Amino acid sequence: MKALHQYRQIFAILTPPKKALLLLAVLLLIENAVALVIPWLAGQFTKLLLDRPTAPPPFSYQQILLVWFVLLTVQGLFVYLNRSLAGATTERMLARLRTRLYDHLQSLPLAFYHGRKQGEILSLLSNDAAILSSFLTVSLVPLVPHIVIALSSLGCILLISPQIAALAGLLIPIFYLTTKILGRGIRPLTRQYITQYADTFSIAQENLTTLPIIKSFTREDVESRRFQDSNTELARLSARYLQHQARLTPLVKLISMAIILFILWIVSDDIASGQLRTGDIVSLILYGMLLTQPVSRLADMYGQTQRALTAAERLVSVFSAEAEQYAGGKPLPPVRGEIRFAGVAFSYPGNTELFTHLDFTINAGETVAITGANGAGKSTIAHLLMRFAAPDKGTISIDGHDIADVRLDSLRSQIGLVQQQVLLVNSSVMDNILFGRYQADDASVIRAARASHALSFIEALPHGFDTLIGDQGVKLSGGQKQRLSLARALIKDPAILILDEATAMFDPEGEESFVKDNRELFANRTVILITHRPASLELADRILHLENGRLTPLEPIR
Repeated sequence: MKALHQYRQIFAILTPPKKALLLLAVLLLIENAVALVIPWLAGQFTKLLLDRPTAPPPFSYQQILLVWFVLLTVQGLFVYLNRSLAGATTERMLARLRTRLYDHLQSLPLAFYHGRKQGEILSLLSNDAAILSSFLTVSLVPLVPHIVIALSSLGCILLISPQIAALAGLLIPIFYLTTKILGRGIRPLTRQYITQYADTFSIAQENLTTLPIIKSFTREDVESRRFQDSNTELARLSARYLQHQARLTPLVKLISMAIILFILWIVSDDIASGQLRTGDIVSLILYGMLLTQPVSRLADMYGQTQRALTAAERLVSVFSAEAEQYAGGKPLPPVRGEIRFAGVAFSYPGNTELFTHLDFTINAGETVAITGANGAGKSTIAHLLMRFAAPDKGTISIDGHDIADVRLDSLRSQIGLVQQQVLLVNSSVMDNILFGRYQADDASVIRAARASHALSFIEALPHGFDTLIGDQGVKLSGGQKQRLSLARALIKDPAILILDEATAMFDPEGEESFVKDNRELFANRTVILITHRPASLELADRILHLENGRLTPLEPIR
């Protein structure tokens, strides 16, 4: 029952194209139906060749050979059609599954990623998705035609010799159970392999992301050994899996041939007495081989099924994670920007409460600075306001609207966030600014760049706004990246602007100029400044100090 439930989950995740799978099954049936005729033809040819009937045969040697050639040609054509359709269907399903998985991953709250490695997530998109889509078209869909061909072969044997058919029917279940027993160690091995695959590529992804740190601390040898050890373990598990499969396949073939030889031994007296003619014996042997082929393929399928179930378990765990409800709630109308936290309590999983009863109000159009020690929860306030996380208790409202009841897109579209950790895309300067509002015109881009004090350095770049900045803006300095991030937020023209240490990378002259030029910009919106820098604090109408989960007012700097 558990396996059946997992199969249902696989189908629910894959959303396979039913028409393509049905056509694939029909083509497989035709291919196998053609294969059923060939043993009969071989028997007829043998009868003509060895038994030398006294009456004129209905078919000549030439006719049988011609039909045989035509059938082989037709079989080859259907093999080609099956492989082509299976490959195209697999790739189509894989693309659809990856898109669906990516969309779901993108919709999950940020808390989902806090305890997971990025390489593990990338492994789901690459390895696990490919295993599942390939399993359905290569292993599961051919299962029905394989069963049909096995039963048909058994029926053909029954027409020739009921005794042999009865023996074969009794031995097939024994054959299947033997196969299952021989392959029972594959499931835990595949689980280890898939987990190790994710760990190995997590190390690679993490190291390539933090390469500047690795080089600065000369850890190349250490990290190389760490990746090599993980990769070696992956290769070892892969080799063990292949060894299992390599051992299973010849054993299954040996058992299947032993069954055929055993049946022939049982009926050897009938053969010796002439009750079974030579042509019938040839047909029986070929039908026996045809019968054991689908059953022997169950051995390969058993290992593939275990891999698919393991991949399905990982994917199901991700798809079962609750996504953010973008479409839920009422649209938040254009706001003035009054923010109120009322009795807010919050704690990160596994940690003590950060806030127990946080109360404060920021008036519309007010600039408020929040200071405090590292870890006090300053950035958490911004994350709660953006609904990156939800409070354990209490309410957060904007202009009297509880943000828990509004559509996420209508909330976040009216808030501009500049984080201390600058995140940029590997594209042009223009694309990074337009990331904040992709339909903005050139004039808006220039205004945002000027307001963030990024225009001067952008114009000095080799290709201006069209300059490519590299992965995470590697071609820019820290201050330039922060200015670009600020321009991206300002182009939204948000009613609420959150600057989380946004001037941390500015030099004193740049920060002084930023403060001087942006008083007017800030006057038209609600601004939350998370900062320790005195120059930035001068922009604030009020300063609040966060300590032990409570905000206390400080004197503004003038």
